[in-house]
This record gives sequence, C-alpha cells and structure tokens, in this order.
Amino acid sequence: MIKIICVCGARPNFMKIAPLMKAFNQSGKFQTLLVHTGQHYDQKMSTLFFDELNIPKPDINLEVGSGSHAVQTAEVMKRFEPVVLDFKPDYVLVVGDVNSTIACGMVAVKIGVKLIHVEAGLRSFDRSMPEEINRVLTDSISDILFVTEQSGIDNLKNEGVNSDKVYLVGNVMIDTLLANKDKAEKSDILEKLYLEKKKYAVITLHRPSNVDDMNNLEKIISAFEVIQKDLKLVFPIHPRTKKNIEGSSLQARVTAMTNLILLEPVGYLDFLKLTANAAIVITDSGGIQEETTILGVPCMTLRENTERPVTVAEGTNRLIHIDTQDIIKHYNQIKSANFEAKGRIPKFWDGKAAERIAQILLTSYR
Repeated sequence: MIKIICVCGARPNFMKIAPLMKAFNQSGKFQTLLVHTGQHYDQKMSTLFFDELNIPKPDINLEVGSGSHAVQTAEVMKRFEPVVLDFKPDYVLVVGDVNSTIACGMVAVKIGVKLIHVEAGLRSFDRSMPEEINRVLTDSISDILFVTEQSGIDNLKNEGVNSDKVYLVGNVMIDTLLANKDKAEKSDILEKLYLEKKKYAVITLHRPSNVDDMNNLEKIISAFEVIQKDLKLVFPIHPRTKKNIEGSSLQARVTAMTNLILLEPVGYLDFLKLTANAAIVITDSGGIQEETTILGVPCMTLRENTERPVTVAEGTNRLIHIDTQDIIKHYNQIKSANFEAKGRIPKFWDGKAAERIAQILLTSYR
C-alpha cells in the first residue's frame, strides 16, 4: 500500500486532482489523504467544484485563505507540516503552479518525504509571473515529474533534471474534461442566458498583468466594446477583475455594453457547456488554452507568452498582444474563417493520464 498525500489549493487544482483521486482509489493499492489548503477562499465555489467533479471531500482543509504571496505560502507551510508528520506518507503529490504547490512541496522535501509534481516542466520563461517561479522551484525539488506535453520534457532536460524521473503521461485536466463532457452538455446555462450555440464568445480575465495594469485593462475593454457590437460576449468575471473595474472610469463603459453579459464565476459543468458551444474564447488562463484545444474552439490568449506552447503549435490557440487593434484584428481573422479552428490533439491527451500516473507509481516506485 502506497501512502500518498494529495494536495489541492486553488480552483484550477480541483480539475487536476479529481482524476488522480479516482485512479488511486480504484486501484485499491493507495492509501490517500486529500488536503485542501483553502488557498482559494471562495468556499461556495470550492464546494460546488468538489460536488460536480465527484472529488471525495477533503480529509483536511487548512483554511489558509487569501493573503500576499509571502503570507499565504508561509501559512500553508506552517499548517501543512503537522499533517505530513502525522500521516507519515511515502509521497506528497502536488499539481499545477499555485502557491500551495511550492509551499507543500518544500515542507515535504525538508521532512524527507518524496515529492511528486503533476504538470511539471511547463515554462513561460517570464519570471514576472508568480506561477513561473512556483513551477521552476517545484520542479527543482521534485523526485518524480509527470509532464503534459513534449515542451515540458525538453525544458526539464535543459535544466539538468535527471530524465529517469521524468515521464510524459498526458494531461489530467483533459481527463476531467472528457469524463464530464456528456454531463456538462445537460447543463441548462445556455437556456438561462438565452444563448444560441456558436453565437457568442466566452471571456475570462484574471492575470495581474492584464487586470491590475489599468492601461492594459483599458486596451482590452476597448476591444470588447468593438467586438460586442458583432457578437454577444459572456463574461464570468473574476473577483479581482470586478474589483478593478468598479469605481474606475471603465465601469460606465462596461455597463454601457448592451451585448455583454456579466456573470458571477460559474461551476465547472456550466463553464464547460459555455466553452464547448462558444464561437470563440478570449482568455488569459492557462488551462482554458488546453480545454479549447480539445474542444476545437478558437482561443485568443491575451498574453505575450504561454507555458503551454503545444496549444499554439498543435491546438486552436493563438497568442495576442495586449493592444486594442491587435485583439480586434485577430478576432476578425477568426471570424472570417467562420470561427472554425483546425488543430490536432496532443499526444496522450486521451483521458488516461491519471491511470498512467497510478501505474507508473505502482510499477516503479512501490
């Protein structure tokens, strides 16, 4: 029996941890402890995601909440250490690139517990992104690294990581998408919002470089003003983005957009239904670049770089400069192609990544 602590912290982690917990529990050869750090402080949304994705309720919730990077990381470490000492796991498994990932990783290796990083090797090469720091540091201390795409293998090799502990297994987020696609199609979100399939765009914005920089946010909103005259925009607005718009000169402009639907953040199944049936997605999220690649939906990523280059090289994603005219230009190009996006499915993005991870751990690391 392999004893393993699985860690999730923020909402993007939930979709990654769900198939792993299923694979471990189905094998009957793992003793798992699921720890939710509580880094994502929207308890209602956290609970909804756990219910929708059939993730077992966390055995422990550290209830860390929000805070600066330093405060949050330190608080996770302080609260996670007693959990590791008490459970005495063979492994701690972390996913993604949030503060909980590196915080729990450091606790594990300093105690002498082997660390597994799922979604290892991704690089934007932009050290101004907090997530990039978390990715690089976590990979540097991990004992086993599970990678989603070939660029991750190449990056880790270039960084001198021993190839014997690196495995290309596919993408656990895609496991979750494929497992829930049929269930999501039963969502009534389109009817509730009076939307027709392929007659609207989905928007998500949350990165500090886009929403804390008011100059960049103004450029993006200016592009939306133009696009919404042509296509309905559905915008589940992140609390950070909402806060920055409210009270600013942009608020009146956003309110004046008659073809813009602002929503509170929505659950996984509703969002998957929205994304799968959109004409186009405009985002700055990493995971949505991957999801739109599988769904065959054109994706405009409002960033200068991506840590998921396979979504551009093989998928339906394109990177867009934070410039009003550039955003509009690319929108018009995609529209002229009737919102059709031709792409290939990356290797191992087949819904079986978590099964591969469980099998590797059982055969090579028992």
